[in-house]
Amino acid sequence: MNYKILIVDDEAANLRMLERLFRNQYQVVSAASGTEALELLRTHEVALIISDQRMPVMTGIEFLKRAAEMRPHVVRIILTGYTDVNALVEAINSGVVYKYVTKPWVNEDLLQTVTRALQHYETIKSQHELKLRNERLELRLKTARAGFVKVFVEMLNLKNLNAPGHGHRTSKYAVAVGERFDLEAWEMEQLSLAGLLQQVAYINLPDDVLFETKMLCEQENRAVRQNFEWGLQLLASVPDFDDIATIIRYRHEYWDGSGGPDGLGGEQIPLQSRILAVADAYAEMTTPHHLRTTRTHDEALSQLQSDAGGKFDPEVVGIFSELKSIGQSRNIEAEAEMVLSN
Repeated sequence: MNYKILIVDDEAANLRMLERLFRNQYQVVSAASGTEALELLRTHEVALIISDQRMPVMTGIEFLKRAAEMRPHVVRIILTGYTDVNALVEAINSGVVYKYVTKPWVNEDLLQTVTRALQHYETIKSQHELKLRNERLELRLKTARAGFVKVFVEMLNLKNLNAPGHGHRTSKYAVAVGERFDLEAWEMEQLSLAGLLQQVAYINLPDDVLFETKMLCEQENRAVRQNFEWGLQLLASVPDFDDIATIIRYRHEYWDGSGGPDGLGGEQIPLQSRILAVADAYAEMTTPHHLRTTRTHDEALSQLQSDAGGKFDPEVVGIFSELKSIGQSRNIEAEAEMVLSN
């Protein structure tokens, strides 16, 4: 590869020697000062800079610091003919300078140093390109995930007009509790999406079974389990949604170990699933539905507290009960529902 290198030295004789040394192997541009070199960097894509340290107005290290801000991936070498240990150590440790070469230099040694520096440049460039590719891929994945979320919500809306609202409420309640547990940002995002999308696990289940209040027969239970697994597989097929499907899968486990699908108990159940279970139960009890009696905030809390230690994690229920914002939010929603119903 025909690399372009920039040589900076205020002594004309040194510039000519360096130009002769490198011009047969590389494209060479040169400058007699740091100021001139900065102007060249605005228009030239260079792989390597070789700069003298002792120059008027702007020292080599001062120039290379500014060059690093303009072209962070360029490799920088400094030539020094006198001892300035502290400045050199600081420049090397901070990454401003890749190597320093003492003057007068030995041509063969300088050529070898430049060869290694350009190999280092290739490594830096490859890492940068990989980072950019990963960032572009992550952006595409985020866009794809957002698209899938929108499609799933629309599917739920077509199946049951109450489903999206229930999902949004569950997500909001779960996030409020998750904040009290100091979950990481990525865990909060998973919890939020699990609350929003959990009903996708039942997307293929008939409404008369999904909203049945009486005891289901064995055939109906089997249909529920099969459709639940199918819905989880549908979610898990979306990029990065496998963890969300796992959270939803274990939200049916009970704290006392009597739930399903795997009979987990206590802290064997993922924390996000324990949080989701409480948030969903509250949303279910306080959401109007023609087949169920809607409970007030206090009535729903009383039921959660009664089930703490059995169905639900007592700590999660305790934190949920302390969140006044949930009660206030639910009271506002109830008032709005009354206005709309009149």
